[in-house]
Amino acid sequence: MVKVKVFDYEHEKDLEHEMNNFLGKLDEDQLIDIKYHVAAMYEEDDEDQIYCFSAMVIYRK
Repeated sequence: MVKVKVFDYEHEKDLEHEMNNFLGKLDEDQLIDIKYHVAAMYEEDDEDQIYCFSAMVIYRK
């Protein structure tokens, strides 16, 4: 069975940490692919830039 696990964090180090924890529990032959995306936006009120780091792991169960 093919499954996916989605990760979404505001900081890239949080994404890296959680993905490494998840991938550490998989055998190498279970991993099919990883899709990665970064989005950036500004808040209207604050002018701070907000980042969204996300990844989807596709794997065999």
